[in-house]
Parts: sequence; structure tokens; C-alpha cells
Amino acid sequence: MRSSSDLPAWCSARSRRPGQNEAVTTDSALTRPPFDAGYGIRRNLLRPDASERADRVTYIELFFDLIFVFALTQLSRYLYENQSWVGALESAVLVLALWWVWVYTTWVTNWLDPAKLTVRGVVIGLALVGLVVSTSIYESFGDRGIVFAIAYVLLQLGRTGFMLLAAARHDRELHRTFVRILVWLVVAGVFWIVGALLPLEYRLPLWLAALAIEYVSASLGFRVPGLGRSGVESWDLSGPHIAERSALFVIIALGESFLVTGFAFVAQESSLPGVIGLLLAFLSGLSMWWLYFDHSERAGAKALEQSAEPGRIARVAYTYVHAVIIAGIVLCSVADKEILEHPADAMTLSTAVIVAGGPFLYIVGMFLFRLRVTGEVLVSYLVGLGLLGLVFTFAVLGEPTVISPLGLGALSVGSLVVVAAWETVVRVRSGTTDASAG
Repeated sequence: MRSSSDLPAWCSARSRRPGQNEAVTTDSALTRPPFDAGYGIRRNLLRPDASERADRVTYIELFFDLIFVFALTQLSRYLYENQSWVGALESAVLVLALWWVWVYTTWVTNWLDPAKLTVRGVVIGLALVGLVVSTSIYESFGDRGIVFAIAYVLLQLGRTGFMLLAAARHDRELHRTFVRILVWLVVAGVFWIVGALLPLEYRLPLWLAALAIEYVSASLGFRVPGLGRSGVESWDLSGPHIAERSALFVIIALGESFLVTGFAFVAQESSLPGVIGLLLAFLSGLSMWWLYFDHSERAGAKALEQSAEPGRIARVAYTYVHAVIIAGIVLCSVADKEILEHPADAMTLSTAVIVAGGPFLYIVGMFLFRLRVTGEVLVSYLVGLGLLGLVFTFAVLGEPTVISPLGLGALSVGSLVVVAAWETVVRVRSGTTDASAG
């Protein structure tokens, strides 16, 4: 058994594969120490170790992900219609909350077996609550704040409570960890609910505090006075499952960006600026896809597969860094709509931040991802960030009429294309084939 240290328990441990360190078995109970907390679900719902089902992404997980297509469109809509520093901060809270819901559920289904009807039913229930979260996002800092808060807290506590019951009779360490997680989520839940009940001026600071509690508690191993900190000795992590689930969510986010752009394009009269804006949106999505899937996705999957401590990679690269990547995609979708709606307007600071900031945030996320999974400091990414910094400075400091949103969009997308093309050329010249990329 491999183990790692200094990890949040939910991101720790190892990835088992058939033929590695032990014989293949399809019975989880044979590979996990017997434990009975005196309550909980008698049937073992955990994924079987060292089998094909240990790594498989199931269709019910993809069904759960569909809820987030609508959620991301609502996030884009909210940020587009609230282009201010306060609106940006509120949007950041919503993005991080949505990501935390998704990533927690992904880790839970990394341990639970969705092929079993009980688990499948719970995931369907979570999807229903997630739909309520999605439908209330746009008015979360308005009249539907309490609906959003209750649905969010119910989703977090309900999933955690079920995981606690599922592990109660089958995995001592897993059970103890989810007791600690439940304690932290209850504390955070108080801030979510109180923030929604108090006058609007208190909502943002209280919800920021709730998010801080959830994110920081994970980095601290969910330490609770009297209960200690979550250990890592008996945690099983399927690296291939985590990598594939994260990649699929990136695809969903990219699909959402095309959805937002498509609706914006068909809602207006056909024009040359509109057609150019649509083409720029396509190039932007293609470049982001290329940067992630041409090489980086396989590099991350291989790093997880070959690492003796995959949790160290998963904690940073697939939990925190991917939040930056998703935020970049969402901001790019807002930029695409801004360009289509106001292609020739005078430049404003908010427009410049959105149009150049989306690609900038995405490249930052990809740079950190590659740095974590391969240890590479990629010059192409640094050059891309430098180019985006230059075009942003030019747009902000120059005369408002010198460069239009459409022109800034072309320069920003061009920076993405340069980075994607540069990285591919370097990969091909180094002899890395398509089959062995990553």
C-alpha cells in the first residue's frame, strides 16, 4: 500500500490497477479492513478495487454533469450583466461554489460504485438539487438567494451524509474523514443560510467566508478539535477516473461557451462584424481545447498513473488549478458575447478586462497545471501571458476609439492561437508522437 502525507484526505492516497501490488478482485470487502460503526448501510457500495469498475466513468456521472451546462450559462449571463468589481467578485463566488459542488461529487463517485442502484439513485437526487442550484444562480444575489443557499447546503450535506453512511460499516478511515467533513460543511452552511437571510449588503462577505471555510478546511485535512486530522493510509484514489472526469468537465465548459455565443449570434441581424465575432469565438474555443487535449490532458493522466503519490498531484492540479481553468473558459464565453453585442463600441475598462482576461486566466490555469503534473515551465505560456498583458495595456491606456472590442478580441484570440501552435510545434520537433503525447 502506497501512502502520501500532508494531503487533504479527500484528495489523497493511491491509484490501484490490475496486476499492481495485489491480485485482481471484484469484491471491495476483501481489500478493505472490516469495520462496523454500529449504523450505516450494510451493503458495500464502494467501488471494487483493482478492477475495471475502479476507474470507469459511468453514464450517471455524465448525467449529473449535464446540470452544469445550464449552470455555466447562468454564470455567464450574470457576469455579462454585472460588469463591475462587485459583480466580478459575486461571479467568482458563484464559480467557486459551483466548482466545489462538482469536484466534491466527483471525489465521492471516485469511491462509490455508480453501477449499484442505491448510488445511482443518490446521484440522480443530487442532480435534481443541482438543477435547483442552477436555476437560482442568476438571482442568487437577489430574490432567490435563500433558494440558492438552501439547495447548495442541502446538496453538500446530503452527499456527505450519504457517504458517511456508506462507509460506516466498511471503511473506518473513510468514515472518520467524512465525519470531519460534515462538521466543516455544517459550519459553512450556517454562513450560507445566514448570508441569504440577512440584508443584501451582508450576503457577499458571509458567502465569501463560507467558501473560505470549505476550501481551507480541505487544505487542512479537515482538522477538527477532538477528532484530529484526516489520515491517508487507507484511502484509494483512481487517478484515471479523476483525470477523465476533469477532462469531461472542461469539454462541458467549452460546450457552454459555444452555446452562449450561438444564442448571441442568432439573436442579431447578420453582419460582417457578427460573422467575424463568431469566427473568433470558434478559434478561441478551438485554441483552449487544443491547449488542454493535444498534450496536457494525457500528460496529467500519465502523471497520475505513474506517481507513487497521485493524491499530491490531484489535490493541486485537479482540484484547485482546474477551478482557474474553468473560470477562464466562463470568462471567455462572456467575452465572446460582449464582442458580438458591442463589436465597434468605445473601449471600457470592464470590456478590456473581460476580453483579455478570459484567455489570460485560462493560460494561467494551464501553465500551473503543466507545472504541477510535469514540472515544466513552458516558455510558450509565458509569452502568451506577456502578449495578453501588452494588448490589455494598449486597450486600457490608449484612446477608447483606437481599438474596438472586436479588435481586442482578435488580438486576444491570436495570443491563444500562438501559444497552442507554439506548444504543438515544440512537441512535434522533440519527437513526441500523437500516440505517446503526454
